[in-house]
Amino acid sequence: MSVVEIILGALLLIASIVLIIVIILQEGNQQGIGVVSGGADTFFSKNKARSYDAFLSRATKWFAVGFVVVVLALNIIAYFATPADTADATDTTSISATADEA
Repeated sequence: MSVVEIILGALLLIASIVLIIVIILQEGNQQGIGVVSGGADTFFSKNKARSYDAFLSRATKWFAVGFVVVVLALNIIAYFATPADTADATDTTSISATADEA
């Protein structure tokens, strides 16, 4: 496993956790639809909630794009990795070659 794979794996873990948190923090579209719908809301609090929701929406989009990019990068690295990069330290050809030389 190379250093690049470790770094991308850590980025994938962080992006997935942040993406989950940002999605959970968002409010549903159905909020405020009910008999008691918060008539005491002021204009400032409504706009503040809208800007906060807009920030969470943009953050969700950016972290989702980052998540997809990191997943694609990891898959491309895994696909184009040479067999020598993925071989174990106990390669059987090197053991048999040293036994033949002796």
